[in-house]
Amino acid sequence: MKTYYHLLAVVLLVFLPGCAGDRPLSLGERIGVCGNPADAELMKEAGVAYVETNVSGFLMPESSEEDFAANRAVAGACALPICSANGFFPGDLKIVGPEADMERALKYSETALRRASEIGIKCLVLGSGRSRTVPDGFDHAEAEEQFLSLLKGIVPFAEKYDMTIVIEPLRSEETNLINTVCEGAEMARRSGSDRICVLADFYHMLQNGEDPESLIQCRDRLRHCHIAEKDRRTPPGVCGDDFTPFFRALREIGYEGNISIECGWSDREVELPKAICAMKEQINIINQEQLCRPEENF
Repeated sequence: MKTYYHLLAVVLLVFLPGCAGDRPLSLGERIGVCGNPADAELMKEAGVAYVETNVSGFLMPESSEEDFAANRAVAGACALPICSANGFFPGDLKIVGPEADMERALKYSETALRRASEIGIKCLVLGSGRSRTVPDGFDHAEAEEQFLSLLKGIVPFAEKYDMTIVIEPLRSEETNLINTVCEGAEMARRSGSDRICVLADFYHMLQNGEDPESLIQCRDRLRHCHIAEKDRRTPPGVCGDDFTPFFRALREIGYEGNISIECGWSDREVELPKAICAMKEQINIINQEQLCRPEENF
């Protein structure tokens, strides 16, 4: 009888969000969307938990405070929390190679982190494939050292503004520096700071043929995730891609971070609710497996 009530309690925790008091949010309650905070009302109606905005476009690190004031006001009126931001460096700001401009990059980074902190963002995504692509003929090892030096230069700003920077591994078509989650995690470790971590983008992983096992191997540095379907970067639910192996790996490591839909939309108003539903259905499969191991939370 005691076991029966134990299992019943687990079922309530998994399937009845909101009845568990101060319990940690399940992954299905930590789904965000990459987009404009001005569209947050539409996102909220679809069941989205937060917005992931853009660093260069929304935080505008090289624009004046006066120019940024309009976006600051949008953030203040946003219907959802703005938890993260991607698109760190603009393509013309090179951070590796002979044209690397570290002085500009560090000045840009400090402003970005300060403005992010002011509007409540806690996580910035460093993808920026064009900025970090190693030019032909340039020594790859030297480029890695340039990138590492930049990370170490950003660490004091991250500490000052209580921010986490996550390196985003990208598919090989978009950059030739850091293509896998394992490579990103190793670079983060080399930074010597727990403020530098790694992101796992399921689309890029699928494009690169990277196994979900990488999530388990990099559990010490994994802090954020992106998701989209493999072939055309469509939102979950369009082609029916199965993400349960990724969700299963996240459950195994006790992942506590967020997951943002980063995709191309054909009709966002129609596709967004379906994407949230498709993700929650697959996460529910994992939650049902969890009933056999009730000591785990996901």
